[in-house]
Amino acid sequence: MSGHSKWSQIKHKKAHTDAKRGRAFTKIVKEIAVAARFGGGDPDGNPRLRTAIENAKEVNMPHDNIKRAIMKGTGELPGVTYEEIMYEGYGPSGVALMIEVMTDNKNRTVPEIRHAMAKHGGSLGETGCVSWIFDKKGYILVNKSKATEDSVMSAALDAGAEDMKNDPEEENFEIVTAPEDFNNVKAALEKANIPVESAEITMLPKNYVALDGKAAEQMIRLIDALEDHDDVQNVYANFDIPDEVTEKVGK
Repeated sequence: MSGHSKWSQIKHKKAHTDAKRGRAFTKIVKEIAVAARFGGGDPDGNPRLRTAIENAKEVNMPHDNIKRAIMKGTGELPGVTYEEIMYEGYGPSGVALMIEVMTDNKNRTVPEIRHAMAKHGGSLGETGCVSWIFDKKGYILVNKSKATEDSVMSAALDAGAEDMKNDPEEENFEIVTAPEDFNNVKAALEKANIPVESAEITMLPKNYVALDGKAAEQMIRLIDALEDHDDVQNVYANFDIPDEVTEKVGK
């Protein structure tokens, strides 16, 4: 899971940088609206909306923006209706890719995604071609300098976490949950005064493809190109790359 841990930390840093340019706001507003449309506008009864609102607050989105996004999702204000689509494909060296999209016009989005993939050594595949490689899970990182292994394990497992890993080469404890237990585990950690480094519902790979050199750099360029697209909410991949490459991305 080390590959996922590294990339999660890079994405967490990138999200704050993107927020300064307003890019993260666009993606989070879409997520809030869709979450409210499918689960209602009350975050107490809508875990997906609650998580989206927490993400919005993390990047300092104004309360009025959050409120308007919810009202657009519930139909109280006029707004665009987004379609959720998960595209599957391959990156350099056969890396598996799942691309989560929210779009109001998939006839525009698909060729743009296909072009970005081809430009950086990737290709779109058929539905189901790589989804079997991933499991949908809650994924939480806690910095080892902020809490002991016993305290994290006790709080997380008692709240229903499936697993906790302590890789000696990583700076964070990694906690994995079922999606439905994600919010309970996160809340239990916070109640125990254990700071959460990052937390997300994600697609965890069952195996990884090791990349180095040009293939690793090409993979990063592909991920960046996809994540820069306004309709792409998340990109999931099963690559593992050296620390020096991930550090270069995080700058």
